[in-house]
Amino acid sequence: MHQKHLTSPIIGTVVFLALITIPNIVRLSADWPWFKELGFENIFITILSAKIVLGFLVGAATFGLIYLNLKISEHLTRDLPAMMRFGERDGEQIDIRKYINILILPLALTLGFFTGLFAAGNWEIFLQYFNIVRFGTVDPIFNRDISFYFFTLPFIKILIGFGFWIIILSLIGALLNYFVRGVISFERQNLWIERRVKIHLSVLLFLFFLLLAIQTYFVKIPNLLYSTTGPFLGASFTDIHAVLPFLKVLTIILFAGAVLTIVNIYREKNQLIFIVIGLYFITSVIGTWLYPAIIQKLIVLPNELQKEAPYITHNITATQKAFALNKVKEGDLKGETALTLKDIQSNEATIKNVRLWDRKPLLDTFGQLQEIRTYYDFVSVDNDRYMIDGEYRQIMLSPRELNSMNLPHRTFINEQLTFTHGFGLTLGPVNQVTEEGLPVLFLKDLPPVSSTKSIEVKRPEIYFGELSSDYVFVKTKSKEFNYPKGEENVFTAYEGEGGVEIKSLLRKALFALRFGSFKILLSNDITNESRILFYRNIRERAKRALPFLYFDSDPYLVITREGRLKWIYDAYTINNRYPYAQMVDSTIFQENIRQANSLQNSNLNYIRNSVKIVIDAYDGKIQAYITQEDDPMIKVYAKIFKGVFLPFEAMPQDIREHVRYPEDIFKIQTSLYTTYHMKEPQIFYNKEDQWEIPAVTSEGETDPIMR
Repeated sequence: MHQKHLTSPIIGTVVFLALITIPNIVRLSADWPWFKELGFENIFITILSAKIVLGFLVGAATFGLIYLNLKISEHLTRDLPAMMRFGERDGEQIDIRKYINILILPLALTLGFFTGLFAAGNWEIFLQYFNIVRFGTVDPIFNRDISFYFFTLPFIKILIGFGFWIIILSLIGALLNYFVRGVISFERQNLWIERRVKIHLSVLLFLFFLLLAIQTYFVKIPNLLYSTTGPFLGASFTDIHAVLPFLKVLTIILFAGAVLTIVNIYREKNQLIFIVIGLYFITSVIGTWLYPAIIQKLIVLPNELQKEAPYITHNITATQKAFALNKVKEGDLKGETALTLKDIQSNEATIKNVRLWDRKPLLDTFGQLQEIRTYYDFVSVDNDRYMIDGEYRQIMLSPRELNSMNLPHRTFINEQLTFTHGFGLTLGPVNQVTEEGLPVLFLKDLPPVSSTKSIEVKRPEIYFGELSSDYVFVKTKSKEFNYPKGEENVFTAYEGEGGVEIKSLLRKALFALRFGSFKILLSNDITNESRILFYRNIRERAKRALPFLYFDSDPYLVITREGRLKWIYDAYTINNRYPYAQMVDSTIFQENIRQANSLQNSNLNYIRNSVKIVIDAYDGKIQAYITQEDDPMIKVYAKIFKGVFLPFEAMPQDIREHVRYPEDIFKIQTSLYTTYHMKEPQIFYNKEDQWEIPAVTSEGETDPIMR
């Protein structure tokens, strides 16, 4: 009977955990061939291996230690009843000992499983720590290399966090058992603990105070460099001269407290535990709140500039380095009042490329003139440069993408088999208009018609774009719609090698489960030679393939010399652990934050545009090129994911010609430079030379001039 009571909760727990795990196994099984098709198997294997190892180690440690402590507490009190009253039952209490024994294993298993899942989510911190690259720059207070704050400190915090979690859960479980068994009680305002359990609790408290001491010294003290006590981010006069000494004292108190918990084992009374706890809280309140507040108010504020000057310098220097503002070249421009005909003639190329069209109204105009059908959409307009008839011209272009939401009949066959891609683009100069006031178009219509031999599109299909959000099947028995031609439609068949080949009925069933549609399994149009294209939205595609990077808000399309369409997508390495560097809002990267654990909140204080991503609009192939080899963060990722990144020199010349400085990082740097061009502490403190970004009003909205 006892065996039956013990087995049922364990089976229930295993089934529950399996139900949670199975959907992830299905997703991973579908993602593996996707990564393999891209040539990014190393990313998939490395991340998955790190998650499994980290999840298993932490989960097993959590399960083992919690189970051990609960079993110890149960063993030490096995001869005592555990009486609890659950309402009235014949006026008697119920002995719940057997229920405690039954619940210990499934409870420890569940806690270990979910702790392991949480730990697996911190794979990036784990991998970064074991692949550290030094910055070659040290912080001005503790003289540690910046890599300590980027890679080592987060790892230490995670380890300490898991340690606290295990100890606290073990303490709670043991205390509940001891209270129910009656071996802990309060008599005449004194805590009474039976000796049989005192050793167990003292060891747990010893570990708790030891971890607190380690956390104070190795985490709280370095974290002073992110303090906001002063008028800037970073350790201020008060932090260095008031908080820091008390944190060192607090570390000593906690180490002493850990020792006293062991000494307390041999004492009859338990006052030492309360003395340690009381001393800890008193020192914390005085040292981190009361004393610093007095110093700040009486000493710093009346002489703030004098006291904070060296720390303001630290903030300026760190911010300039963290955002690459120290690489800005300054020069004096002497404006000439007279503009002559000769000046205009000598700058003819510049005058010809003065942009007359604004993006927003031009996007609407492109839509009215060139969408052709309601299921086509122009999502964005981008600026670029092309050699056209021997002249270097600035142009504006917009891809014509398929919007499946606007299909007249939204069926499985239409959405997943027939209407699979967008088609072509519209392109024109920035400075020309027709007699009707409409934009001049060098490239237009379906199929694309070019008015110049300099630009020709030979592969106009857009299977991967900004609107392509749903999965589709190609190389099926069903014809693919290509483009409308008068009252008729032109059909095509996919000729590329993009996507994942179906191959077998088993894989067909896998994708039916992955996308929750049994129509995939039942469709006769989908054969073993068919291919499924998914993660087709280029933003999602890039984030799935390279989940450790952050991406610009504006990918843009280019036309190669072979007439193919390719997307260029700027990628960033960002962090918020650069000591003394000012934080900025990172809401422009908000969609990325959910994926990366190196960024723990919505702010950042380090950024580099270290990678350019190129995505083929026809087959979805991805190439990642390193553009800033001196970035330590991209060096770390290159060590972790060997063979993924290519040198910038390997980028084809016809694509490299279209590389531009990305807008998002430019906005961040521009915003900061309005203040951080000032290098003298007094001028910076008084904001004597604060700049403002000019703005322009367009269609009732005021936007900063950034482009």
